[in-house]
Amino acid sequence: QVQLVESGGGSAQAGDHLRLSCGVSGITGSWDNKWDCMGWFREHPGKEREELAAINRDDTTAYADSVKGRFTISQDKSKNILTLQMDSLKPEDTAVYSCAAGDYGLGGIAFCAYNTWGQGTQVTVSS
Repeated sequence: QVQLVESGGGSAQAGDHLRLSCGVSGITGSWDNKWDCMGWFREHPGKEREELAAINRDDTTAYADSVKGRFTISQDKSKNILTLQMDSLKPEDTAVYSCAAGDYGLGGIAFCAYNTWGQGTQVTVSS
């Protein structure tokens, strides 16, 4: 069974940093044998899910304006781990963060049509 499992969430103070990881399991070889792209999303209570950062099989990255310059997406294909480094955290970054994987499509910040999702991890930033 293919699974994406996030870790690294928790509480932080404004200005701090957190590092989220997304482990991929249930596939053979590297994640790019199965998908074209992976990304990170967040969801605030009562608001639409927001795509934050994406990376494709060629290591090309894309970011939402809300996190550009503060968040960095990276991948380790040898370990099938996707990472989101979050720096200069703000209280408005408080949300549930999820990773996702998919294939090239239309829309979004990186034209990735996501079809597989993790369960999410809570990030809470206090002022």
